[in-house]
Amino acid sequence: MSAEVVALVVLVLVFLIATVRSINMGALALVAAFVVGTAVFGVKVSDVLGGFPANLFVILVGVTYLFALARNNGTVDWIVHRAVVAVRGRVALMPWVMFVVCAAITAIGAASPAAVAIVAPVAMGFAARYRINPVMMGLMVVQGATGGSFSPIGIFGAITNGVVDKSHLPGSPAVLFFSALGACALISLIGFLTLGGTKLLQRDRETPKEQVATLARTGAATGSAGESTEDPEPADDALPRLDAQRALTLVGLLVLAVGALVFDLDIGFLALAVAVALTLIFPSAARGTVDKISWGTVLLVGGIVTYVSLLEDQGTVKWLGDGVAHVGAPLVAAFLICLIGAVVSAFASTTGILGALIPLAVPFLQTGQVGAVGLVTALAISSSVVDCSPFSTNGALVVANADVSERDNVFKRLMTWGMTIMVVAPVLCWVILVVPGSLS
Repeated sequence: MSAEVVALVVLVLVFLIATVRSINMGALALVAAFVVGTAVFGVKVSDVLGGFPANLFVILVGVTYLFALARNNGTVDWIVHRAVVAVRGRVALMPWVMFVVCAAITAIGAASPAAVAIVAPVAMGFAARYRINPVMMGLMVVQGATGGSFSPIGIFGAITNGVVDKSHLPGSPAVLFFSALGACALISLIGFLTLGGTKLLQRDRETPKEQVATLARTGAATGSAGESTEDPEPADDALPRLDAQRALTLVGLLVLAVGALVFDLDIGFLALAVAVALTLIFPSAARGTVDKISWGTVLLVGGIVTYVSLLEDQGTVKWLGDGVAHVGAPLVAAFLICLIGAVVSAFASTTGILGALIPLAVPFLQTGQVGAVGLVTALAISSSVVDCSPFSTNGALVVANADVSERDNVFKRLMTWGMTIMVVAPVLCWVILVVPGSLS
């Protein structure tokens, strides 16, 4: 049995064991990375540790630390109330507002994790306060960020179109963008309808006009029989107000957004810097915030990504791609490439997958038996819509910012959604985008 096969079998065992036994999957993956790296691939421990996602570690710690502070001092409550006022009391609109906001941010060039890191904490706080399914909210945040990223000036769009141009393949930035955005919107719609969206719509319709008016004015519900969304309406002086601490926290969040989205500063270190500054100025509000950092999520994601990085560094992913490239039937090879893109991207960098797998498809794309635009678009969609997986940066941010009582459930449900999309997306993309091009 080759080293590549052994490494893949161990990865499957990691998932099976962590599912059956009560053990952190990341801890198990770190041990597996050490054993497989040193015993199977014969590399040094330092090489194994080289795959640990230090950047992702800093992002998760920095963002969850900062927003733990913002929750402690009431800034998140203030933002949530203002959001309810902005949608005029119609809570069911809020998941779609988050989708559009994330799509708009990434469409103008922001990195997808940066957009999710900024929006997800507010979105998940809103979901907890107004009894919206956190899995649905997180799914829509991630899909919005993913869909917008394929605009011609978005990160994913620029990478994909650049690789296509470099490989001298025909491409269509418009088809890529609108197909990806449409796929993400469709997944969001399915998630909205199956994860409680219809109940939200019904709740909004049945909410008394007086309560809607109160929500639109103050962001606080008056409550109704069996369907209350909040405690009884507080007095105006009990609503979140902008004191000095909250105002400075909002300035810090604005600095985070501008620094990450405009100046392309590292969002993890920037979030830590803002959090440390706020802690120094308001030390009393910082008590207990370090404990609220999602350390379990950090360990889980760090372990899995370290193991997958080991597979990439030792050529296991390339080995899979080369095997696909030698498949005699171009249509079968096209499907397998889309499937590999989805599977690997669910646990690793989508950006890296887009840059690595498109060149693998060049040999049989040049034969003309498979349409280049269709396959590239199918591969791009298959490799990106799985970013809701809790093992990806975006999915991990959603889990980390979920309410503590819901975090395990959000992780499990997002893993189910991610694994389902990982299988279904390549099939549908292949049928809709690749097969018609081979028949024309």
